[in-house]
Amino acid sequence: MYMKKVNWKVDGMTCSNCALTVQQYLTSEGMENVKVNLMGGEVSFDINSKNEQQLLEGIESLGYTVQTDGSQPAKQGKRLFTSHKQRFLFCLVFTLPLMLHMLDKWVHIHWLMNPWVQLGLCLPVFVVGMDFFGRSAIKSIRNRMPNMNVLIAIGATAAFVYSLTGALLNLGPQFLFFETTASIITLVFLGNFLEDASIQSTQRALNSLARSQKVMANMIAFDENHQEIIFPIENTHLRSGDLILIKSGEQVPADCKILTGDATVNESIITGESLPITKKGKDKLIGGSIIIDGIVRAQVTSESKDSVLANIINLVKQAQSEKPPVQQLADKISAIFVPVVLAIAVIAFIANYLLLHDFTMAFMRCIAILVIACPCAMGLATPAAIAVGLGRAARNGVLFRNAKSLELFRTIKQVVFDKTGTLTTGRFELANYEVVSAVVNPDEFKHIAFSLEKYSNHPIAQCITASWKRKDAIRWTKVEEKKGIGMIATTASGDRYVAGSFETAMALTTDDSHNVYILKNDQLLGWIDVKDEVRPEAISIVQYLRHRNVRTVLLSGDRLSKCRQLANLLGIDEVIAEKKPEEKLAVIEDLTLQGPTAMVGDGINDAPALAKATIGISLSEASQIAVQTADVVLMNSGIRNLPLALGLGRHTFLTIKQNLFWAFIYNIVAIPVAAFGLLTPTFGALVMGLSDVVLAVNSVRLFVKKVA
Repeated sequence: MYMKKVNWKVDGMTCSNCALTVQQYLTSEGMENVKVNLMGGEVSFDINSKNEQQLLEGIESLGYTVQTDGSQPAKQGKRLFTSHKQRFLFCLVFTLPLMLHMLDKWVHIHWLMNPWVQLGLCLPVFVVGMDFFGRSAIKSIRNRMPNMNVLIAIGATAAFVYSLTGALLNLGPQFLFFETTASIITLVFLGNFLEDASIQSTQRALNSLARSQKVMANMIAFDENHQEIIFPIENTHLRSGDLILIKSGEQVPADCKILTGDATVNESIITGESLPITKKGKDKLIGGSIIIDGIVRAQVTSESKDSVLANIINLVKQAQSEKPPVQQLADKISAIFVPVVLAIAVIAFIANYLLLHDFTMAFMRCIAILVIACPCAMGLATPAAIAVGLGRAARNGVLFRNAKSLELFRTIKQVVFDKTGTLTTGRFELANYEVVSAVVNPDEFKHIAFSLEKYSNHPIAQCITASWKRKDAIRWTKVEEKKGIGMIATTASGDRYVAGSFETAMALTTDDSHNVYILKNDQLLGWIDVKDEVRPEAISIVQYLRHRNVRTVLLSGDRLSKCRQLANLLGIDEVIAEKKPEEKLAVIEDLTLQGPTAMVGDGINDAPALAKATIGISLSEASQIAVQTADVVLMNSGIRNLPLALGLGRHTFLTIKQNLFWAFIYNIVAIPVAAFGLLTPTFGALVMGLSDVVLAVNSVRLFVKKVA
């Protein structure tokens, strides 16, 4: 059955209970692969035959606003206030005079003593507060997922009703707590406003990437006289095949291929590498990069929604929706937190009343418990840290496919490297060749080698075909590539040709020092040598890992002598060479049994091992299958950012632990403090509002924290 992927923007999710409510609703409706990103407000799921409009209305009935792809938010009843900042400023105007009433010992303001004046000042605040907290509370109770707003609504309503009763029955000032009602609502709005601002800062890196998606482009067209016309167009309207002009200082509007012109390009927004790169004809330009110098005409290769930058942003958003194992305990507690707090508040009220015989004092302590408890802290502890960790990683050219990888990095005990294209550049040059058979001359030898290797994507094969390129390739009746061995082809006359590793020629020679051996009908025709340079950062990366007590392993299909030579140069702990793809997979299985293992590779033959490792790490220029099977992709054309990836994984998990510790310890301490009357409901509302900000600020430290 065909499954359609749906991505919606959902506004109004303020805590983990909100996210859980939306997730449970969609799951109950039969949706699959449901992911809710609390930090970014994104919801994605797979749908088959269900009516999307019905689901949209269902989510909005829970109290949230849905924006579908490319649409405006669904029409809602017109609301006076659209943000917590607006609500806070409105309520503050009425709450400040009420708070002056609390200074009556020093400044006597006679008219503030009037209960009806206090009611008049409190009523607008109460109405605005209940319009938000009350609506949210009722809907959450109706959906059997009570959220934090239930506690706020009950606490504020209880204080208001108690005060209104005192005013109507003229029971005296000791029964008037209108300022408590107003201050609770106003301070929680302040806390929500600060929390929103803090959460936005955790999304800073991702928002920076997103802003780079929409720019104006110079589109090239031709009139009836075949004269070139250049006109501005938004890049979202560009389609594959369109022609564009990009000038110095402009942003590349979409992924494209240069047709004419040369340019110096800054691709730091994608790769995190600030050094400019020179691009010329037929080179690819990544949308979002900047032309520092030069003018080029280019052809769009993919629409903005399918660009490299768009895919990075989507992958980061999906990763933010993932919940690592450490979050599971917090989610379980969050789901029962509100009913537990309500029960504690009732028990505390009864206990205080029985001990103190003072209804008002017991009542105020009960309200203080309700407003100081903060289930949001537990819900935000993990998403806030993950949002910052993933955002910083993406901004520096490290792409995590899921949040689980961030947590797993802290456990890595050994890193396994592939050789070609990982520790070396993979950009081979032809070093030497020799024909050892009288059956063919050098030109025929080159002809055979080119005709075989043109069917392979291996870097060595591509080097040979680029060096000996010709148009008259041999026509094979059958040609196949055996991973880890080489190319095997047959002609119409039945001749069998091989271009492969030493394993294919070991029965014909004992010289195992060459890269490619060419055979015809099991007769050795000659051999080819290529040279590959070691990545300049390889030595420092291996030494960094050894300094961190992370064991390093070189796992390659290349000859043992060459692998040992490279390992000795870099200081790698162990060499495992001459392994086929299936043998690499078995090696990784064994290593992961010894301890959590990261595998860094870039070729098709590395894909199974990347998938089997605890964490698979690929390079951006790797084969497509290697990129797809990896958990982490290094976008900066090398392994330079491997320490950053490892460090961000460790420090993100450390930040999550710190956040969860704060969330739990805050509630464990704050609730008893409120129950024993050591703070007022007003102060409790202020502390509760700031508790989430502490988590966000701690998470934001990941932006500047030294992690590698």
